[in-house]
Amino acid sequence: MLLPPPPVGPDGLSPDTAPDPALDDERLCAARAALAQGRRQPVRSLLARTGDDWDRRAHRIAVLALDPCAAARADEWLLAEPGSADAAALLALAQVRRALRGQEDPDAARAACLAAAEAAPADPTPWLGLLRLERTGGARAVRIFEEIRARHRDHHHAHHLMVALLAARRADGGPDPLHEVYDFAAWAAEQAPADSPLAILPVVAHAERYRVLAAHGFAPADPVASGHWREGRAPDVMKAAFDWWLEWEHDDHPRHLVDLNFLAHAKVCEGRGAEAAALFQRIGRHVTRRPWSYPDRDPAEAFRAARAGALRTGRSARWPGGGSDAGGGREDMTEV
Repeated sequence: MLLPPPPVGPDGLSPDTAPDPALDDERLCAARAALAQGRRQPVRSLLARTGDDWDRRAHRIAVLALDPCAAARADEWLLAEPGSADAAALLALAQVRRALRGQEDPDAARAACLAAAEAAPADPTPWLGLLRLERTGGARAVRIFEEIRARHRDHHHAHHLMVALLAARRADGGPDPLHEVYDFAAWAAEQAPADSPLAILPVVAHAERYRVLAAHGFAPADPVASGHWREGRAPDVMKAAFDWWLEWEHDDHPRHLVDLNFLAHAKVCEGRGAEAAALFQRIGRHVTRRPWSYPDRDPAEAFRAARAGALRTGRSARWPGGGSDAGGGREDMTEV
């Protein structure tokens, strides 16, 4: 029997709307529920069907790995099927999550990632786990990123992680319109095919750099008041990204809602309410923690306030005060 839809408020959203890293992937949600119940066959089937759609595979395994029991379930799976590359990848990303939360030795997590990489040499997903363990955008992170690109040139999640890492470089130097994160994002967008969602990466770079600047006292805690999205080359970047979305958006990409959230956030901060409203309509209830939590806000509250303001007035809306589950200066890289 189908459950009735959740009640909605006057803004059209359920009162308990909150970030769900599974986004709109219903098959993933079902497999995640089965994993939590100790059933691995739905997960096994899901990943078998995913095949070498690397962006979708990385998204699905990363979300499954967030389950508190994922490492134990994957370990059991590997004992039953020692050669399973799917089980090895899930174990690797689950151990990475535990390591980032201080529950696992990072070296053990790295070893699990390398074992998963050996089990499936063409799969970039274990290397994504290694990249998530990096704390800076230094030489080792770059080498891992290149391993991912060698397997999937336009890996969506890996590019987002590199932007987050690079944005934190020279954090105490204050605003810098020539910061390397902007150059990296522009380069990646130019290298990608015309219809690639990496076209949104320069917008992501602006949000990640704001996160760092605000955490170090160089930008106001209110993103709208910061002016960060209205200065220098930012308006041209935002226009180009919105124009790309109008022409090329593909709602079949597993992480397209991540891009739409970043773009809607940018349009709100830029003060372009009508454009933000169009994006909110496409996003629906699928809010993401990033970038709505930046720099220290409750992402669901921030999203609802921004959405209501954009839909009501067509102008930017300011957020209420910070929330309890936001990421602060250094975002929790265990979330996807």
